[in-house]
Amino acid sequence: MSGSSSYIHVAVAAIVNSDNEVLISQRKQGTHLGGYWEFPGGKLEQGESISAALLRELEEELAIRPVSSRPLIRARYRYPEKSVLLDVWKIDAWSGIPRGVEGQRIAWRPLDQLDAEAFPPADIPVINALKLPASCLITGTFSSLPDFEQKLSTALRAGIELVQLRLTRDWLAANGRQYAAEIIDLCARLCKRQSVRLVFNVPEDLELPAGAAIHLNSRRLLDCDRRPATELASASCHNRQELEHAEAIGVDFAFLSPVQSTRSHPDARPLGWEAFHELVDRVNIPVYALGGLSPVEMEAAWNSGAQGIAAIGAFWK
Repeated sequence: MSGSSSYIHVAVAAIVNSDNEVLISQRKQGTHLGGYWEFPGGKLEQGESISAALLRELEEELAIRPVSSRPLIRARYRYPEKSVLLDVWKIDAWSGIPRGVEGQRIAWRPLDQLDAEAFPPADIPVINALKLPASCLITGTFSSLPDFEQKLSTALRAGIELVQLRLTRDWLAANGRQYAAEIIDLCARLCKRQSVRLVFNVPEDLELPAGAAIHLNSRRLLDCDRRPATELASASCHNRQELEHAEAIGVDFAFLSPVQSTRSHPDARPLGWEAFHELVDRVNIPVYALGGLSPVEMEAAWNSGAQGIAAIGAFWK
């Protein structure tokens, strides 16, 4: 994934309205990938910045001007005819009313109803990123079932939309399988009630709800030659090898840590934002920044290529 000189650099707009719908346009028949739906945008001109390219392309294609935007994801793909680097920005405010200036069909689609098969292969990472929120809660310590319920409910009321239930093998040895089953059931019920996505980071011999999303720790990740056969799968990564393996087996998203120093792993050397950005830019999957972070670092995370921030302490209170 290193190097971009052989790629056509494309500025792409993921335009999302207040109803959580994204604007898509259909490629004209007779063109490359004609008939597929895509996200609006176009290639950068010589010496042009991403913001300038987005402004120009959206005025030319849709007769709108972006007002509020931020980085979403960068994705590379090699077609037989050409290779593209999609520099995707999420736009949630604009002036004007979108219309197909060049005669192209446009449509608003709910994010959770985007059909990957209707889009070019290069757009698949964009769809995955759009379906994921900016914040992910990783559950921390709790003293009882009611304490767990209170902490998770508080996080859900605060707007958390993605939860990773983390139960370690040491925790299981100390607390037993029956208690684990009760926690798994409670967590699943609370998240389902709020339509919140849930992934399970638990010992693999524990029984999970049917179709449960699976999170792979770094050990399990490297032992896998394919992703778990679930609708959603994620992985913990700490270096380039693990990130590239996570992408190779097809996980939907990853966590990269530690970005900053943490109390839970004081001996781990933090990556810092520069190294985080360099690693994330090598893969085509959404990656959450993890380790010593809170919502105040969200903009730094986005600007470093992250999907957003994952945390225990910042969200588990």
